[in-house]
Amino acid sequence: MTVQEATYFLLNQLRTVYSDGEASQVTDWVMEHLTGSKKAERMLYKNAAITEKEEDLLHLYTKRLLAHEPVQYVLNESWFCGLKFFVDRNVLIPRPETEELVEWIISNCKFPVDELKILDIGTGSGCIPIALKRRIRKADVWGCDISEMALSVAKKNATTLGTEVNFLTLDFLDKHTWSQLPVFDIIVSNPPYVPVKDKESMQPNVLNYEPHRALFVPDNDALVFYRAIAEFGKDHLSKKGTIYLEIHEDLGEATSELFQAAGYKTELKKDMQQKDRLLKAGL
Repeated sequence: MTVQEATYFLLNQLRTVYSDGEASQVTDWVMEHLTGSKKAERMLYKNAAITEKEEDLLHLYTKRLLAHEPVQYVLNESWFCGLKFFVDRNVLIPRPETEELVEWIISNCKFPVDELKILDIGTGSGCIPIALKRRIRKADVWGCDISEMALSVAKKNATTLGTEVNFLTLDFLDKHTWSQLPVFDIIVSNPPYVPVKDKESMQPNVLNYEPHRALFVPDNDALVFYRAIAEFGKDHLSKKGTIYLEIHEDLGEATSELFQAAGYKTELKKDMQQKDRLLKAGL
């Protein structure tokens, strides 16, 4: 099988379950991962044969992709803020909206900065604290998560990407664990915020593969993590510190009001799709 034949095989298979645009994008990503070459380079040797091992992997990847498994899990890689992260099914796949959250934090930092203490709550793959540490090198960056498997992924990424982040295993909703954490200048979080009832409208690639613990909250208490973060900030946010959050697009006002009721000043920000997805809060 040549490079061109492999490309057409995968593309035609994926078109049975994906839109043409998405099938083309995923095909390009898989072929680059498989061959180690960008599209332009692959065009130059399109008639060259792929190896037997590459062909076996191609068929394995195709089978998993046709079952709606996200390409990021199939390839164990996801790009975030220009950095390649290892991901598996223990962590959420980093999203573009979360990149916007990181950029918002960066844009509000006055450079050159003195040392800042930053905490990411529910860190998952570690994409937020690692991206921040790469951009704000003097910062003392922390990340916490209830999942030891997720933190194993985060630590792997920190090592691979040459960053020092303090990772802690703790259940943030258990207030007794808060004593393990110091005072921070920046608290950031993309916590679980999807009500369980929303499962009915979710795509199978998310619902069947991404970790539910990192996605869902009870229908009757969708803001449970934000309430905890607001309370935590009372004793663990520095005097001029700021909280940055990714939020549910339909719960922007409700989340903002929760923080205002706790004594914070808030600012809602729309994402690139003009949805209320980001919130800033300070005391």
